[in-house]
Amino acid sequence: MAERWILQFCHSHYGPFADVARQYAALFKGSPYKVLTVYLTGEPSEAVRQASASDEVIFLDFSSKAVGGLKLAAIRALKKIATSRDFALVIAHRAKPTYVACLATRLPVISVHHAFGDYKRAARRWFANAFRKRLSLLAVSDAVRDDIRRCLPDWPADRIETLHNRIDVAAARAAVTPRADARQALGLPADAIVVGNVGRLHADKDQATLLAGFAKALPRLPAGTLLAVAGSGPLEGALRRQIADLGLDGRVRLLGQVPEVRRLFAAFDLFVLSSDHEPFGMVLLEAMAAGVPVLATDCGGAPEVVGDADLLFRLRDTDGLAAKLVDFCGGGAEARRTSCAAATQRLDAAFSDEAARRRFFALAMVRQALGPLEAAR
Repeated sequence: MAERWILQFCHSHYGPFADVARQYAALFKGSPYKVLTVYLTGEPSEAVRQASASDEVIFLDFSSKAVGGLKLAAIRALKKIATSRDFALVIAHRAKPTYVACLATRLPVISVHHAFGDYKRAARRWFANAFRKRLSLLAVSDAVRDDIRRCLPDWPADRIETLHNRIDVAAARAAVTPRADARQALGLPADAIVVGNVGRLHADKDQATLLAGFAKALPRLPAGTLLAVAGSGPLEGALRRQIADLGLDGRVRLLGQVPEVRRLFAAFDLFVLSSDHEPFGMVLLEAMAAGVPVLATDCGGAPEVVGDADLLFRLRDTDGLAAKLVDFCGGGAEARRTSCAAATQRLDAAFSDEAARRRFFALAMVRQALGPLEAAR
């Protein structure tokens, strides 16, 4: 029997997208299919090749200019690849790869959407409708899925579905640096309670609310409690001024950009995601894998990750956040262990590669593309 392949097409491998490629390649582990991952932009890298966890990786290495406009060179390149072996399906991440995949092949295309607003543009709605006979849309959260469904109201619900992001749980746990070593690496005291946040210093991440909520909670928090924020970005100056205005000098550590910071999450006693409508919230999974309790805003994809309303606070609600911080820090070690145990169970049950594989092959769009017998294997 001839080998059958899945063609995974990514815009680039920068930021989180090498791991995104790994997530989707892992879906086919143990299946009859091999996975070829193609990166439209981004220079060749052996480290990325390994991280992609695919049977084969091709770097097209187009410049940003080359993938603007009609993208004719990219279409020709992908068409050549598509005729090189027996492909059953294209999984395309983001808008440009979806555009190229639809024009370069006659294969079923599953377009994966990682952000809000992808179909707010009329041109993108027109394109999706033009290829709707073989195009299906997959969102990284129900929140993103519902945003797409509002833009394409006449599409069948089973053609716009959700497959949550996930992690290799065992690998993530194995990579976690022990608490004492993590604190030393971040320059944090060994015995303080540390509330952590990781993300770009940008309005979307809303660290301003986190600072304000922490300041309101501080008089009721144990002595020496710290807030540590890892990341860099355009709002660093504004956040430093806010820290001074709130009298938080010495109680907040801006750690800057920390390489491989996910390995150091055990340094935190609590992780807080204050983002404004995060499409998913991958950083929450990384914190959960490190055994760290989490709090998050009740918008975007974060509630789907957290799964417990008691761990959520309203966007920009500094009083609500302050109350949550006080409750957590005053809850004692047993309450923290209970929170960690629940997060561990949820991570394994809902956000592991195994859980995603079961969900993916049960989707109607996948069964239609691969056939019910093959998809169920």
